[in-house]
Amino acid sequence: QVQLVESGGGLAQAGDSLRLSCAASGRTFSSLAMGWFRQAPEKEREFVAAINWIGGSSSYADSVKGRFTISRDNVKNTVYLQMNSLKPEDTAVYYCASRHRLGGVYEYWGQGTQVTVSS
Repeated sequence: QVQLVESGGGLAQAGDSLRLSCAASGRTFSSLAMGWFRQAPEKEREFVAAINWIGGSSSYADSVKGRFTISRDNVKNTVYLQMNSLKPEDTAVYYCASRHRLGGVYEYWGQGTQVTVSS
């Protein structure tokens, strides 16, 4: 069992920056690959970014590439999403999720944190 708790969401204006954090517990953090997803009102949940277990490899959705950066601290058991140059279309509930580092589906999810970007 893995518990994930997101924080750092809030209100921002277009062009601002926010950093989301996701604290993990319940399993050795370095055994997990981590991802960030988001869901805007009346839209399906979509992938935002992912990072492997050691932080040496990451991937991004095209819509956030160059603006968002995912990172992790395996000592603090935390994954981060640095969001720069925010746009109104980034408004969504952001979720972190975990899966086994060797692959598989994202099995555990946090409760989400709201990010609202005004123009």
